[in-house]
Amino acid sequence: MTTTPYPLTCTTKHGARRSLLALATLLLGTASLAAAAQDKDDELTLIVPPWPGVTVKSEIVAQILAPLGYDVERQEVSSTVGYNTLTTGDSDAFLAGWLPAQKDSYDAAMAAGAITDLGNNVTGARMGFAVPGYVYEAGIHSAADLAAHAEQFDETVYSIESGSTVSDMLNGAIDNDVYGLGDWDAMESSTPGMLSEVRAAQREQRWIAFYGWTPHWMVPEFDTHILEDPESVFGPDNGASDVKTVVRTAYAEANPNLARFLDQLVFSSEEQSGFILDYSLKERDLDEVAHDWLAANPDRLAEFLADVTTRDGEDALAAVKASL
Repeated sequence: MTTTPYPLTCTTKHGARRSLLALATLLLGTASLAAAAQDKDDELTLIVPPWPGVTVKSEIVAQILAPLGYDVERQEVSSTVGYNTLTTGDSDAFLAGWLPAQKDSYDAAMAAGAITDLGNNVTGARMGFAVPGYVYEAGIHSAADLAAHAEQFDETVYSIESGSTVSDMLNGAIDNDVYGLGDWDAMESSTPGMLSEVRAAQREQRWIAFYGWTPHWMVPEFDTHILEDPESVFGPDNGASDVKTVVRTAYAEANPNLARFLDQLVFSSEEQSGFILDYSLKERDLDEVAHDWLAANPDRLAEFLADVTTRDGEDALAAVKASL
C-alpha cells in the first residue's frame, strides 16, 4: 500500500510544527460530504488482459463502483499494450502488474512518470516447482527433495509452453544440474496440457512434479503446494511475485476518492484462486462470480471502502450493500 515517506509539515508563527497530512485527514473527516467533489472523473478505464484473475477482479471493481456513481470501461489488451495506454493517457488503471515478469514495461512507465504504484493487490503470489497435496504430505516440501525420489517422479517435471520464460528457467536448472536434476526431463506442452497431466496423476494418486503458481485454480483443485526453492531457480524469495495496482499518475491525482478505493483493494492469493476456480474451471458467469464473492465477503468489502464515499458524498458501503 502507498505510504508517505515523511509527514508534510508547516511551521506556525509560534514555531509549532503541524502535520499537513493530519490536517488534511481532519478536513476530510469533517467534510466527508464534500469528498466526492474532489474526483474529477466519473469513469474508470481498466486494462484487462485475457487472464481469469484480473478479469474477475475488474468485474468486482465494476460492481462496487456502479452504485457509487462511477462507470467502468475495460480495455482488453495485453499488459505491454496496457502500459503504453497508461503512458498515453488512454487508460487509467491496471490490476495485474505482475513483477518481475512485466519489469521492462513497468520500469519504462515509471521512468516516464506516467504511473503511480499503489502496491500489491494480491498477497502471497508465488511460482515454482509444485506438487499435489498427497505428494506434499508424503514429505516433498522443497525442490531439493525431488532427486531422492527420481523414480517415483519418473525423472520428469511438467511445464507449460516451450520457449516461455518459466520453461527456460526450468531447462536452465536441468542443464546446470541444480538440485541434482541433470538427468531429468522437462515435459513442455501448454497450461491446459500440463494441468491435464496433473489431473490424471491425481486420479491415480501418482507422484508428479510440475510448474505451479498461485493465485490459480490449480491451488484449490489439486491442493497444489509450491515447493521451497533455496537455489532461486524461479526467482528470489522462493519465487515470490508482486501483483501491483498501477494507476495513471494524473488520474490518481485528479480522483483521490477512487485512488483511495484502489489503494485498499487487496485480495489474498487464496481468495483470488477461489474465484479463478469458479470462473475459469467451473465456467460460471463472470457477473455471478463477482456478485457472489462480494455478497459472501462483507467484511472484505468494508475494508475496500473504508473512508470512501459515493461520487456525491454518501456512504459508499451502504450503497454497495443495497445493490447486492
